Amino acid sequence: MHFTGLHHVTAITGDAPGNVRFYTQTLGLRLVKKTVNQDDVSAYHLFYGDETGSAGTEVTFFDWPNASLNTPGIGSLTDIALRAPGQDALAWWAQRFDAMQVRHSGIIERHGRATIAFTDPEGQRLLLVDDGGAPGGIPWRNSPVPPEYALRGLYSITILVRHPEPLAGLLTDTLGMRKTGEYRQIDNPAQPVMVFAIGDGGPGAEVHVEVHPNMPPAQVGIGGIHHIAFRVPDHETHVHWQQRLTLLGLRPTPVIDRYYFRSIYFRVSPGVLFEIATDGPGFTTDEDPEHLGERLALPPFLEPYRIQIEAGLRPL
Repeated sequence: MHFTGLHHVTAITGDAPGNVRFYTQTLGLRLVKKTVNQDDVSAYHLFYGDETGSAGTEVTFFDWPNASLNTPGIGSLTDIALRAPGQDALAWWAQRFDAMQVRHSGIIERHGRATIAFTDPEGQRLLLVDDGGAPGGIPWRNSPVPPEYALRGLYSITILVRHPEPLAGLLTDTLGMRKTGEYRQIDNPAQPVMVFAIGDGGPGAEVHVEVHPNMPPAQVGIGGIHHIAFRVPDHETHVHWQQRLTLLGLRPTPVIDRYYFRSIYFRVSPGVLFEIATDGPGFTTDEDPEHLGERLALPPFLEPYRIQIEAGLRPL
């Protein structure tokens, strides 16, 4: 029983309205669920993805305006890589970014793939990567981005470490990934970046481990990533992983019902928060597919507190 890919990545914003504008109007993703952080109902939890928010297409944000700014470092996740359907699409995105005054790297090569590096308005590092036209998410029909250029989901995530061996061992021996290669970053040519495949690997199923021997620990905040989630197809597989991680002494949480999917969380050296999430039930569980993300959605166990929750949220 293996993970089937990346499920979602959750980052931190301090400007929820600006976050919605950038990810829907600039990147053309759909706001598929406007809800709250179930562990901190004073904060929005915003989910962006394809037409229905399919697992593997989701970039999500906690809205914590009082958080400090992110300081990258050891134990942090970085470089949310998103899938672009081919080099023609990347050329289109480079022109779009120029027109919209989004600073970017131009088309560069990263691990043999054409890539554009850029940041969102709060400094969150992002990449667009040529996915070779592999099957992916279904483009949002009302997106400002034409469907032939639409982003198709997550490509990879990067973890910063001081020493690679502990994490590499956990990814392979415990989580069932395979090391498939190495490359070097332009700004850090002395140190390799190791690539680990989830299942068959490729678009939507890669973890990159970047080595920085002298970097200080991270301070995660606005413009940074809170956690990464991996996909499993069903509840049975999910329970298997919870039991396996417990036996191995990784102290996972119990299975938590997030209503739209089920979750398990655990930390790995050097302090990175991992989640394992089920593909379903999905975001159409409580909203019509035509109207996803238009109203504040609350799972049934929070619905009795809607008035108080809405009073504590800033309008978007």
